Amino acid sequence: MSTLLVIIHTIVCIALILIILLQTGKGADMGAAFGGGSSQTLFGSTGSSTFLGKLTTVAAVVFMLTSLSLAYLSGHRTTNSIMMDKKAPIEQQAAPATPETSPQPSPEASPPAKPAQEK
Repeated sequence: MSTLLVIIHTIVCIALILIILLQTGKGADMGAAFGGGSSQTLFGSTGSSTFLGKLTTVAAVVFMLTSLSLAYLSGHRTTNSIMMDKKAPIEQQAAPATPETSPQPSPEASPPAKPAQEK
C-alpha cells in the first residue's frame, strides 16, 4: 500500500512542478491595465479559471492527501522485527564493589619542609 502511495506521490510531485512552470504569471496581464487591452477593469481581468489552474488545484489536493497518508502510515507501522525470535540475554549480577583503601604516602615522598625565615 505504501509503495503505491509513494509512486503516486512522486508522479503528482513531478506533474505539479511542470503544471506550475507552464502557467503564465499574473504580471503578464498588467499590460491591459495601462490601455494595452480591451479590459475596462483597473488591474486587468482575471476571467474564469483556466484549465491549468484547475489542474493545479487537483494536483495540489492529491499531493496533500498522499502526504498525509504517507505520514500516517509511517507513524503507525506495525512490522515485525527480525529479533522477534531471539531471546533476551541473561543478565548476570555484578559482584559488589569493594572499597579500596588508599595507600598511605611514604615519608620519603612528602615534599621537603620550608626552612624558617629569619628576620
